[in-house]
Amino acid sequence: MKKIVFILIGLCIMGCAFQTKHRGYVFPDDLETRVASIKTTQQLQEEIGDPQTRTIYGDEVWVYYSADENLHGPFPITYDNKTVLLAWVRGGNVVKTQILHDDDLKDIKLADDETEIPAAIELNAIEELFNNIGRFSPAGLGQ
Repeated sequence: MKKIVFILIGLCIMGCAFQTKHRGYVFPDDLETRVASIKTTQQLQEEIGDPQTRTIYGDEVWVYYSADENLHGPFPITYDNKTVLLAWVRGGNVVKTQILHDDDLKDIKLADDETEIPAAIELNAIEELFNNIGRFSPAGLGQ
């Protein structure tokens, strides 16, 4: 009986283990000084790498993101050491850079609900099944 209790306690402790995973870029410790000397996109790509995303509208901004994901067993995932590097680019030149850390970033709570689509048709599984009859050609006909 004691062995079973120890095994259960061990499993509970293993389930509550703390683990940190790094997400995104691994920025150097002297990020501010390195970025201050960057003047072209080629230098930026050599120092930091390709951006995770670029803006589509307005000024072209290259975005780099880094965070530590903390796993605490059954508890919700938390993030810390968040860093965002924004680089405004015009042509092949870096016009402006900005580095944001944890305190500069707002915490955004995502809604748990789903956004309704206007005029959407809600079908259950049976309706979906019968609705698809005749929509697909037999295999091998290449249509």
